[in-house]
Amino acid sequence: MTRKVLSLLLALAMVFALTACRGTDDTTPADDESGFNENWKIGIITSTVSQGEEEYQAAQNMLKEYGPDRIVTATYPDNFSTETETTIAQVVSLASDPDVEAIVFVQAIPGAAAAIDKVRETRPDLLFVCGVPGEDPGVISAKADIVLNTDEIAMGRTIIEQAAKQGATTFVHYSFPRHMSYATLAARRDLLKETCEEMGITFVDENAPDPTGDQGLSGAQQFILDDVPRKVEQYGKNTALFSTNCGMQEPLIKRVLELGAIFPQQCCPSPYHGYPSALGIDVSGHEGDVQYMLDQITAKVAEAGNTGRMSTWPVPINMLEVEAGVRYAEKWIKGETDGRVDTDVLFGIISEIAGGEGKADIHTYVETGTDGAETEYPNYFMILCDYYTF
Repeated sequence: MTRKVLSLLLALAMVFALTACRGTDDTTPADDESGFNENWKIGIITSTVSQGEEEYQAAQNMLKEYGPDRIVTATYPDNFSTETETTIAQVVSLASDPDVEAIVFVQAIPGAAAAIDKVRETRPDLLFVCGVPGEDPGVISAKADIVLNTDEIAMGRTIIEQAAKQGATTFVHYSFPRHMSYATLAARRDLLKETCEEMGITFVDENAPDPTGDQGLSGAQQFILDDVPRKVEQYGKNTALFSTNCGMQEPLIKRVLELGAIFPQQCCPSPYHGYPSALGIDVSGHEGDVQYMLDQITAKVAEAGNTGRMSTWPVPINMLEVEAGVRYAEKWIKGETDGRVDTDVLFGIISEIAGGEGKADIHTYVETGTDGAETEYPNYFMILCDYYTF
């Protein structure tokens, strides 16, 4: 073989080697032949512990389960209403990792839509699952792939049905004018009253102090502590009590337990809402452990002799939405869904997390305008869960 021919063969070999090496450089890092990124990750952005411990702990649970090679987390600022740019920057930072294929955003506070817009400028194919949206349905559903929320209005029927199962003959609704100016809360109140009438339960509409008013939260809480005994004395122990305000849940639960009355659920159904502080349950070392909390509440209620008359949802809705978002995103990344919005897969995941088939009712959100016209948002899903009775 001549030196000229040998040189030519060596040159060809080098070209072949370079071409072979470049074969993976022109695709996403670690992509296989089908385009599946073996190094996929899911980003989760939540509030801080001080603003929303449930979703924060849910994100930490997912991080522990999947590991840091699969889950990356971030939090938006406590003052998110005035720090929208910081929220956007946090979401963009998650998306800057080329292995991040999906982002789960709970709570999807005001500014989430703008953050999604910014990310899609460079990552248009990224999947977004947004829970507990703080923006209008028409806005967030147009930006996110999937939106998850609690069906507050439908609670107007399920709360009364649960109270009836627990033996309620009277239902007391504590609220105040500011809350009743909210369309969804007012609509729920009307449905609560209507359902009471249908089921033969006395409906009592009680005006409580607004925690943002002159008396403050402490004054509103003291009113609940003073008024619940009066209601139970007037209507009997088969009185179910409910308040639209988060700050009133602790004194309400405390008095209901002491008096042996009925408590179907909080304004925001969750084992962590009001129960731990009202019952003196130490959460240290069990953060995010839902079953531990359910067991502890059950024991405290039994100790007080009120078994069967207090309840909530078996899983915090915010935690459910984080976990459902992650599990759905994983299936989408792996090509196990029929498109970006696969209701069969999504509903199955939500039901499983909620406790099994039939434990969650899920449907698309339909908005009724002032002219009576209805608008359906096919990627905006409302969730109702079954009850966990202590």
